[in-house]
Amino acid sequence: MTSGDVRLARARELYDRATFGGDPSVLVTAQEDLDGVAADLALARGRLLHARFLADRVEDPAEIREFETAASLYERLGNTEGEAEARFWLGTCHQVVRGDGGSALPELERAYELATDPLTRSYVARHLGFHAFEQGDLATARSRFEESLRLRREVGHVAAIAAALLPLADLTAATGDQAAADSLLAEAEELATTDGAAGVLNWIAAIRAEWNDPTAR
Repeated sequence: MTSGDVRLARARELYDRATFGGDPSVLVTAQEDLDGVAADLALARGRLLHARFLADRVEDPAEIREFETAASLYERLGNTEGEAEARFWLGTCHQVVRGDGGSALPELERAYELATDPLTRSYVARHLGFHAFEQGDLATARSRFEESLRLRREVGHVAAIAAALLPLADLTAATGDQAAADSLLAEAEELATTDGAAGVLNWIAAIRAEWNDPTAR
């Protein structure tokens, strides 16, 4: 049984204890179990809706609602790691889907404060780097991008490492060091090819096309 199945099964058992066993005190635990399931489900639904957005670039208003629900439930349950991930996705929705960096920043900053999982923290650092880059704060952007890359190397997530090299390459190109940017992109391409990360290879091709198009600069 999955974690969600276990919690649902326990909720049924606790119902019996509350009604037939005459112990209503267990209802608090049952409600927390179900809130945890609801939070996990909302987060999972939101992530799938975000993947759909990345595929077709059409916003589904349900995406942000799912992340808001997940963040609220995790916060109420005291699940800081769950809240960190939900707030990261909420910030990402504001930033990527709605192009609203101002609304994204406090969510990303809160996620950064809460996150202890290195992969989650790497994602938050990456998107804080995007925000800094957009604001023209290249030093902060580089620091965040390098942090994201370091964390992903520690975890050993090859496709994520390749993806983390891309914003560093783009920033390096923007500062005029095209040779170093090309080297970073070549490393990303090698890793993505080795890992079979076709999506990352598509991003690399898009960056190369942009670099080769003078009107895109």
